[in-house]
Amino acid sequence: MTQYFAKDPESIGLSVSAMVWRSGKFLLMRRSDNGHWGLPGGFVEPGESISDAARREVFEETGWSIKLGGLIGVYSDPATQVVDYRSSRGRVQVVNLCFRAEAVEQGEPTTPGETLEMGFFTADSLPSPFVPIHSVRIEDGMAGRAEAVVR
Repeated sequence: MTQYFAKDPESIGLSVSAMVWRSGKFLLMRRSDNGHWGLPGGFVEPGESISDAARREVFEETGWSIKLGGLIGVYSDPATQVVDYRSSRGRVQVVNLCFRAEAVEQGEPTTPGETLEMGFFTADSLPSPFVPIHSVRIEDGMAGRAEAVVR
């Protein structure tokens, strides 16, 4: 099971996530690896742009195609961004770029085994358990800053 707030990273990984909006609510998915709810996203693959990775990850996990918006923030603090995947990845310091996005059209997820369920929520009605490192991304996304934060 994935463990958050791990220590002693063995590698660094570049990931993306998206706060996908529709009708005043944003999209969350419940992860199959630990049952926690969070923003859709994942690792950038070699040879892939960050924007393509964000669109791909959201679609793979939720089936939603998106219109990508601006950058909410960059998250790299090892105090909060080291994740122990307890699998082939080991302990990874995850550098995440979180984007705003708009839901365009729903299709079928291409990696349905990664997602137990999904839905659109408001910030004051987050489901639990919740991925702890995603909370600050949602707070930053709700703040509506013009420029991205770097944490």
